[in-house]
Amino acid sequence: MGTSIRWTTRMRALLRRWQGAPLTWLIAGGFVLMVAMAIGTALTVDRFRQNAIESGRDSLENSVRMLARHFDREFEDFAVLQKSVIAELESHGIASADIFRSEMGTLAMHEVLRAKASGWSDVAGANLFDSRGVLINSSRRWPVADISVADRGYFNRLKNDPASQEEIEVVPGRFGNGSAIVFARRVSGPHGEFLGLVSRAISPEQLESFFASAGLGEESSIAMHHQNGQLLARVPHVDAMIGQNFRNGTREQMAVFERTFVTTQLASPIDGKDRIVAARLLTGVPLVVVATKSLDATLATWHTQTKFFVTIAVLSIGLLVLTLFLIFRQMTRRLAAEKQQLDTAMNTMTQGLLMFDQDERLIVCNRRYIEMYGLSADVVKPGAYFRDVIQHRHDTGSFHGDVASYCDDILSNAGRTQSAIVQTADGRLIEVKNQPGAAGGWLATHDDVTERIRADERIAHMAHYDALTDLPNRVLMRGHLERRVAELSQGKPFAILYIDVDEFKGVNDSLGHEVGDELLRQVANRLRACVSGNDLVARLGGDEFAIVKAGTSDQAELTALAETILNALRAPVNCKGQEVPTDASIGIAIAPDHGDNLDDLLKRADLAMYAAKSEGRRTFRVFTPEYDAKARLRRQLELDLRQALTRGEFEVHYQPLVDLAANVVTGCEALLRWHHPERGMVSPADFIPVAEDTGLIGEIGEWVLKQACTEAASWPGDIHIAVNVSPVQFRSKTLALKVAAALAESGLAPGRLELEVTETVLIRDDEEALTILQQLRELGVRIALDDFGTGYSSLSYLHRFPFDKIKIDRSFISDIGEPEDSSPIVQAVVHMAAARRMATTAEGVETEAQREVLRQLGCSQMQGWLFSPAVPAAKLKQLLSAQAAAA
Repeated sequence: MGTSIRWTTRMRALLRRWQGAPLTWLIAGGFVLMVAMAIGTALTVDRFRQNAIESGRDSLENSVRMLARHFDREFEDFAVLQKSVIAELESHGIASADIFRSEMGTLAMHEVLRAKASGWSDVAGANLFDSRGVLINSSRRWPVADISVADRGYFNRLKNDPASQEEIEVVPGRFGNGSAIVFARRVSGPHGEFLGLVSRAISPEQLESFFASAGLGEESSIAMHHQNGQLLARVPHVDAMIGQNFRNGTREQMAVFERTFVTTQLASPIDGKDRIVAARLLTGVPLVVVATKSLDATLATWHTQTKFFVTIAVLSIGLLVLTLFLIFRQMTRRLAAEKQQLDTAMNTMTQGLLMFDQDERLIVCNRRYIEMYGLSADVVKPGAYFRDVIQHRHDTGSFHGDVASYCDDILSNAGRTQSAIVQTADGRLIEVKNQPGAAGGWLATHDDVTERIRADERIAHMAHYDALTDLPNRVLMRGHLERRVAELSQGKPFAILYIDVDEFKGVNDSLGHEVGDELLRQVANRLRACVSGNDLVARLGGDEFAIVKAGTSDQAELTALAETILNALRAPVNCKGQEVPTDASIGIAIAPDHGDNLDDLLKRADLAMYAAKSEGRRTFRVFTPEYDAKARLRRQLELDLRQALTRGEFEVHYQPLVDLAANVVTGCEALLRWHHPERGMVSPADFIPVAEDTGLIGEIGEWVLKQACTEAASWPGDIHIAVNVSPVQFRSKTLALKVAAALAESGLAPGRLELEVTETVLIRDDEEALTILQQLRELGVRIALDDFGTGYSSLSYLHRFPFDKIKIDRSFISDIGEPEDSSPIVQAVVHMAAARRMATTAEGVETEAQREVLRQLGCSQMQGWLFSPAVPAAKLKQLLSAQAAAA
């Protein structure tokens, strides 16, 4: 609905704008767009030009850096050779030029030079000159040619300047054709006397061949200069330029020879073109590698891109001009179609719509508004005044109230958004919204919100009331209690009664959830009948209810109420044709006697209820401080229990299972014992329920299983071990895997392990339970049904799954041998088990008379204090050893 209103408003505004000056806006917008396209194209072309220059500069920098690293390594090797030769010469301790000439001009020295100079493909090899500049030895030939370098500049500088140790110069070659780049080093005597020099030379072509491999492209060059400006080699090669000095010109040109690394843009002194220049000074020698590329070559790709972008821009502008022309031509046609669409949209809206201008005159009114109130289209039409529209509604019966006051109120607030819900004479709820318009008027919408509001009311009710019983839920009760707690300061006491339906789970499991739900509804009705109008009855969830009794702290009155509730609930309930007996446990907490904090009161009512359940159910208890103490003890027991396994406080005792016919031990039941460091031996009846409630029984049960299997593997003969499996372990769905792991780890034969399960594991989901039992039987272990006859299960389980053994609960054994004892029940179980080929074990046998009766009844096994209590593993081994010896 909101979308339709917004669309309609925007369309109406659009029509008004186009009816103003469409041509002006169209031309102005098109011109702005064309200028923007031209500027954008220019900026893009300029950005691409800068990118191309930066890319070319980066390429030159990388090439120069690569070449410099290469020649740094090569010339370092070059210098190492010369230095090694000089070190060899100076090691002779020659003190005069004549001795140097005579001792260094020998064949033996020629062999030394040739060995040191091998592996370098230069032109003149390593050459040795005396103090007069005459060649006296060479690595390349013997005997040496008659050559002198006395006229060379580098020779005279080394000879005349003791501080000069190395010179590099390009000179006309005397060992071959063309120029040569000479690297010469001074040889000095013990006192600095000039004895001669060692030189090596390479041709410019050798450097240029390596330069060419860099492949910088067209209109680019790579050169090597001496730092003094002399050109040593260049690609492309120009023979006349080799040896010339280029250290002149502008500051930028001079910087090429002065700085370690330079990247700049210069006019070339060779061809006059603008070039990008990158230069790097080598580290070991005074040489500079210089790479250049013309700006035109660098921007070659950019020129192509520029043509493409300019072409695209021109075509785009032309297309824009054509598009604007077509839009302008179609505008009148579209205006008519859009007006028709506007009328259609307005008249198909589910809301009533009116739009008024700043003069209170109606601009738009859709058909839905007229139909909603049964108005006349001849009165409510564009041009009508707001007051006339409301007066017409009053005259036709769809508006009740004072027309003048209503109109004055709306008009005085026309600049603000207003919303109200009104009810029509026929009971409909209509939401009226007034929103200010952009030009000073306002927009009014009338929407059929009856169902939405009724749904909101239902949702609010569902959030605070229980869906099954329609009683207040926990959320509503808590809000009610917060108000009651706030009234305690005014001397208004109250009480909380927590009510838990006894044995409700058994009803659900045995009779089904439909019967259980009907039982809860009947309980809710009976609880309502037990209280007055000021009291609150709530369902907290599941089978738990609560009553907040207002205006009393009298225990006698509350006791009477609890008795009334118990009597009301004890009457059998007819649920779906079933007569279901029921009862409850009730806990009572009184404010302010038992506290003035809401959470404390709720907790104490809950503790009192659990005290009633633990003390026999079907009764009530008023909170006393000792319940808090018991709760703290249980919490401490839980904390200690969580650490008992890691601290090694558990141990397994074993109670023998005695064959009644042979009177020998054929098996033992593993029973868990907890030796607490402070409390001593803790009864399993105290800690096993806590372990099951907290889920710790899974980890503890797995430990008992492993311990029992490991211990039983050391017993003589085929004596089996029985281990109890709790319902929590059974529901984990990994029981079979854990049993298999325990058997594999201990080496115990599967047939010697017997798992005892109670009937409760079959109640929740018997199909899943039978699947798990079948998995255990497939492992080869035996299954015993423990505590038979004390649960809720059916005898049909004995037919649906072939248990290996039935254990008869001690409650049926304790009175055997006495008048009207349980012998007939035991006899029936034995016969039933025998028919199914199952063994039977009687628990809790304490007298010879009981054993004798059980033997006569045909029971297979017994266990109890008559033969032996549960004993530690060491004592059990003594018993088994004595039995083996007697046998």
